[in-house]
Amino acid sequence: MSARREFPKITEQGLDELRARLGQPITSQAEPWCHEATRDNIRHYAHGIGDDNPLWCVPAYAEKSVHGGLVALPSFLFATSRIISGYVGGLPGIHAMWSGADWRWHKLVRRNDEISTEASLKDLIEHQTRFAGRAVQQIYHVKFYNQSGDLVADADSWCFRTERDHAREKGTKYAEVKARTPHRYTQEQLGEAYKLYADEEIRGARPRYFEDVAVGEELPVMLKGPMTVTGFIAYAQGWGGLYIRANKLAWKLTDQHPGLGIANRFGIPDCPERVHWEPEFALEVGAPGAYDYGPERCSWLIHQLTNWMGDHGFLRSAHCKIRRHNPEGDLLYLKAKVTRVWTEDGRKLVEIEQAAHNQDGELSVLGGGVVELPGRG
Repeated sequence: MSARREFPKITEQGLDELRARLGQPITSQAEPWCHEATRDNIRHYAHGIGDDNPLWCVPAYAEKSVHGGLVALPSFLFATSRIISGYVGGLPGIHAMWSGADWRWHKLVRRNDEISTEASLKDLIEHQTRFAGRAVQQIYHVKFYNQSGDLVADADSWCFRTERDHAREKGTKYAEVKARTPHRYTQEQLGEAYKLYADEEIRGARPRYFEDVAVGEELPVMLKGPMTVTGFIAYAQGWGGLYIRANKLAWKLTDQHPGLGIANRFGIPDCPERVHWEPEFALEVGAPGAYDYGPERCSWLIHQLTNWMGDHGFLRSAHCKIRRHNPEGDLLYLKAKVTRVWTEDGRKLVEIEQAAHNQDGELSVLGGGVVELPGRG
């Protein structure tokens, strides 16, 4: 595959056409991966992020819990909307990288709830970046409803639209990373990291009481990785991907959206999502190699919060901002601490800040959330 291939550029005409969509309801949304929070859909998403919490994975456990049955992990809603997951409109042929979200949850999603959504383009913000020079932050707002019409959550999420040629030829963000010899771990190094998996605590049925939490308290460090293409595909199995289609359905997608299909080494139009499993194509768009999904990483942060809060807690909000790619071979260490505890409208709330760094100490993602906890008595 030629490295001299030229990709489309961001144009003022394309931006003007996109600005005309601001605030307009999106009436023809792509079909979501999951319409319903079935037992299997919930479990598949949870396992896709490496979360085996029995509250969403084991019906017999969940039936005896405070909720009386299976509930969906908060991040499951990524599987119920292509738009919240990064399915952007406009600027055909311009690369899109999912880069962050602000979530707010209002009700639990219970087993077999049917989820519908409303979405609109909220904002467009231009940036200058080390990764690709000029970039456009494309922000969407999405509301999630259950079958009774109750608002269960709403969120803003955004992608950065970047010019692939500039990122590959002139981007400086990953110059040092690309020059490094790829990591090759010893069994001793992996064993040390895997201790975090062996010691991972799911709070579960033991209530974490508000009165027992103090500012400055640190949450257990959570491990994710080592990053592998297998792991990225495991996430896509539960989440659904944006453009993963086969045979006739793949043809229909690229036929309807000609800017979407990018020729592979056989000359066949293939989806841009293959940056997550094709290292050669990832390098073409300026990334340091095949890398993880953005919603996947946001879900990892949420996983750390739900492990800590236990079955009696409720995640009120969470946010994340992606700072770099996690290519194959990376290990990721999620750290968090309590920064505020307070009572508001009778709710006992705890604010937590999060940050994740890779094995080289490079910042991967910033995030945090607000958890509602029960009080003693």
